[in-house]
Amino acid sequence: QVQLVESGGGLVQPGGSLRLSCAASGRTFSSYVMGWFRQAPGKEREFVIAISRAGTGTSVQNFVKGRFTISRNNAQNTVYLQMNSLKPEDTAVYYCAAADSQFIVTSSHEYDYWGQGTQVTVSS
Repeated sequence: QVQLVESGGGLVQPGGSLRLSCAASGRTFSSYVMGWFRQAPGKEREFVIAISRAGTGTSVQNFVKGRFTISRNNAQNTVYLQMNSLKPEDTAVYYCAAADSQFIVTSSHEYDYWGQGTQVTVSS
C-alpha cells in the first residue's frame, strides 16, 4: 500500500509559477513510476507528466511541454511538479499517482495509487 499526499496548490496569476509536491509513504517509493494528472471542472481526468522509477526518463504531455517539469527524490520519497508560464487553462485539480510498472505509463488505468488532489487556479 502507498499513501500519497499532494501539496503546493493555490491561486497564481497567468505567467506565474507553482511547484507541487507529492509525499509518499508505505512501500518502496523507488519501485513506482510516478505521474501527475489533472481534472478541470466538467472534464475528464487527463495525463500531464510522468517520471521513471530512477528518475532518468520522463513523458510529457504536449500541452505542457516546455512549461512543466517533473522530478523525484527517492531518498525523500517525494515527487515534484514544477509549473512555469501558467495559463488559465491549466486550472484544475492536480493528482499525484503511483504505478507499479517497469516502464513509464500514461493511462490513468495503469496507476495503482492516487493522492487526494490539490487545486491549482490560474487567474488574474
